[in-house]
Amino acid sequence: MTVSGVRRGRDRRAVVLPGPQGRARAGARRPSVVVVGGGIAGLAAATGLAERGVRVTVLEREPVLGGRLAGWSTRLADGSEATMSRGFHAFFRQYYNLRGLLRRTDPGLRGLRGLPDYPLAHARGLTDSFRRVPRTPPWSALGFVALSPSFGARDLLGMAPREALPLLDVRVPEVYERLDGVSAADFLARVRFPEDARHLAFEVFSRSFFADPAELSAAELVLMFHIYFLGSSEGLLFDVPTEPYPRALWEPLAGY
Repeated sequence: MTVSGVRRGRDRRAVVLPGPQGRARAGARRPSVVVVGGGIAGLAAATGLAERGVRVTVLEREPVLGGRLAGWSTRLADGSEATMSRGFHAFFRQYYNLRGLLRRTDPGLRGLRGLPDYPLAHARGLTDSFRRVPRTPPWSALGFVALSPSFGARDLLGMAPREALPLLDVRVPEVYERLDGVSAADFLARVRFPEDARHLAFEVFSRSFFADPAELSAAELVLMFHIYFLGSSEGLLFDVPTEPYPRALWEPLAGY
């Protein structure tokens, strides 16, 4: 099933929610629209408008598209050229809207390649792996506990169950009403979440938002944990582009 290029993945509970229908085409009098920013959100807005016949101008202050996922050419010390970016970005398979956008130029998503694993090495020599973790909740969370050397059954029993309930029952906007005024660091301390596992299960979200855990909203933390660990049967592994971001993603979309 597809709605505006969005397809369900393997998660049978996933529901496609179409937006308001609006007008299929702009009509004889083509309106002109300015989209500020050529990141993913700006490119998605520009694409949807242009497909309906709207005359779109995208304003982007950088010389390249992609926003935080942009890439640019640089010359290395040996004189060769390479594409630089702001770092690693994972394309999880529950990113249905993003995958629908990329299918405009790559219907089979051949520009993305699934990683067989995402091992995380700890300073004490322990290594966590997601390869064998089941993909369907709640088995994904239970499998993670069973297989993780940094978060075991003893750690699970040591948590404060009443304080940890928000991790299991996430509703928007209620989660913001309850936890938006609490920092992620304070919430994890209240839950008694083990220190080693915080880096693996939670602080990755803080880094993604460029926010210190003491400043990040606990509501954002809980929502992200739910989306990735408990809210989808797409699993904890993900895809990465087969080419640098500009060539694999943004230049084809700009041409489209």
